[in-house]
Amino acid sequence: MNPRLPALTLAALALLFALVIVAFSVGRFAISPSDLLTVLWAKISGGSHALPSTYDAVIFQIRGPRILAAILIGAALSGAGAVYQNMFRNPLVSPDILGVSSGAALGAVLAIFLALPILAIQGFAFAGGLLAVAVVYFIGNAVRGHDPILALILTGVVVGTLFGSGIALMKYLADPYNQLPAMTFWLLGSLSSISPADLWVAIPVVLLGLVPIFLLRWRMNLLSLSDDEARALGVNVGRLRLVIVTCATLITAAAVAISGIIGWIGLLIPHAARLLIGPAFARMLPLSLLLGACYLLAVDTLARTMASIEIPPGVLTALIGTPLFLWLLAVTHSRARRS
Repeated sequence: MNPRLPALTLAALALLFALVIVAFSVGRFAISPSDLLTVLWAKISGGSHALPSTYDAVIFQIRGPRILAAILIGAALSGAGAVYQNMFRNPLVSPDILGVSSGAALGAVLAIFLALPILAIQGFAFAGGLLAVAVVYFIGNAVRGHDPILALILTGVVVGTLFGSGIALMKYLADPYNQLPAMTFWLLGSLSSISPADLWVAIPVVLLGLVPIFLLRWRMNLLSLSDDEARALGVNVGRLRLVIVTCATLITAAAVAISGIIGWIGLLIPHAARLLIGPAFARMLPLSLLLGACYLLAVDTLARTMASIEIPPGVLTALIGTPLFLWLLAVTHSRARRS
């Protein structure tokens, strides 16, 4: 085991705990850490407290689900990004490389265009993400030739572009006063409307995808080798790749379905984890999950507190992620030159 991993994991957990306290405390209705602990202890112990009932509503109905959603979605997207970057042997790959985000977006805007309820919008988004990856995987396997990885990437780009044109068509046909603003809001990504019921649906799906990835984390290193080398080591490359793609697609589609499209997390955070702990997937995955949770929670807290109106987290992740990514590239290049 890398001797830095325990220390980095503890530091990430401490940072996440501190961010949770800050996220609960700040906002238009400020809550001090002592009041937060009082309310939480009363909830855990089954007792009561002397604070107004507004505190319970803010903590358990408004900020609590949003904080849990930020942790869940940040971890899911960064974990999926780490999987795809390792599997495709490309550090510039993100979770939407196989078209899952485009498919989810098309499903969501189609449901909005049909004036369906929010639960149907999330269902359409989830199904659209799965459908997009299924189409990509089917076509990629049919035309893969001598390089299945390249075939999947190219097919993902083509299918993603096709789904993007469908999104543009839906926006063009949508009612500009009601449907179009709703589509735009969903495509920018937001955690403001996530309810406890959404989390109860999303958490099992994300865990269903993350658990097999975690159990197979040692074998994932073999996917960074060529297919012939991996087969020589006794790995059924096709089966392993199918399982990993399915799991990564599940967690990405579940995250996008409840939050909309929030970019950069799956691209930026695995880079940071790789820079801190090295390229071994078994070490990088848990750190990526923690850092992704910290990053989205910090961004969402800024999004709802830095201005009088809430800024979509999808906008902030790009504004913050771009300079951070350039800095990580500079640090990686500097290390490579020194070595």
